[in-house]
Amino acid sequence: MAPTPHQAKTAKAKLIAGGKQPKARIQRYLKTTESQLVEGAKSALLLKGIRCSDAMSTVLKDMRSVQSPHAKLLTKNNMIVPFDDAGQQSLEFLTTKNDASLFAVASHNKKRPNNLVMGRTFDRRILDMVEIGVLQYRSLTDFGGLPKKRLGSKPLLQFVGDLWSSDVNLKRLQNLLIDFYRGDPVDSLVLSGLDHVMVFTAAEMTVGGQESYPLIHQRTYYMKLKKDPKGGKAPVPYLTPSGPDMDFKIRRTQFASPDLWKLAMKQPAGTKAKKKKNHTTNLFGETIGRLHLERQDIDNRSGKKSKALRLAEKIEKEEEGAAIESELGQEEVEMSSQFKQAYGFAPDNM
Repeated sequence: MAPTPHQAKTAKAKLIAGGKQPKARIQRYLKTTESQLVEGAKSALLLKGIRCSDAMSTVLKDMRSVQSPHAKLLTKNNMIVPFDDAGQQSLEFLTTKNDASLFAVASHNKKRPNNLVMGRTFDRRILDMVEIGVLQYRSLTDFGGLPKKRLGSKPLLQFVGDLWSSDVNLKRLQNLLIDFYRGDPVDSLVLSGLDHVMVFTAAEMTVGGQESYPLIHQRTYYMKLKKDPKGGKAPVPYLTPSGPDMDFKIRRTQFASPDLWKLAMKQPAGTKAKKKKNHTTNLFGETIGRLHLERQDIDNRSGKKSKALRLAEKIEKEEEGAAIESELGQEEVEMSSQFKQAYGFAPDNM
């Protein structure tokens, strides 16, 4: 059994103050509750309220079967009213004691029949809660003889309807349902491991022609992948209703404040991929890199020359030398003729 929050808090205070080390059991528990860069699957705690009918007890049992092995069901009734301060303190205590960040409380009374409160915690405190009223339910036993999902398999979650993107409450409910049923976080999936689909369809329901509210239909199907009869490479899924199926509506909500929600959504710096400088990706998924180099002085830089270029350069130099010598010879002849005309004899006779 995990230590109580008071024991954990006292042990941490002693450890910070440099006092006596906590007991080995408490020390091992504190190590497991430390923040981790990559968190595992979230556990769910399923509870019964003050009064719980047999139908709602069946709902909790089916939720445990769907979320197994990351769910724990407490069979006794609890004096808990989730939307009261005392009830929230009790939920925080029980979730901390059982190391669960998700919870569901089922109850039944005259004012709110077939009531189910789903919620989650952040930093051992209540983050948000949604109260739903179950209008129609078909349990796993109603689909007897049909194939069921494997233990610990991840579902495919599909949300159908425009209300999931337009209604604020349904947006938060969608986020909560994904957190509830997603299972272990993985980087890649194997097709053979996909065996069931959960479909949540949101539709507008009108009562008396005036009042309208969103109605959610939850359907679960067993999925078997078979070879494509048309010869395609991708397998074709064949769906079979397997349960549980439920129709429900939203009654009450208690969502986190914007500041607390922002804090809960914050990602640790260690999990973020470092951005590479001068790397971009185009529309076709190709990686483009840009190099920044200093200006190169290529005018005064001599490269390796081939033999043909060296021979051509030598011939050019010889031709330039012969042209210069011929010009100098002509200038010398002209100067000697001018000297002879002026003095009557050639400069060579001097």
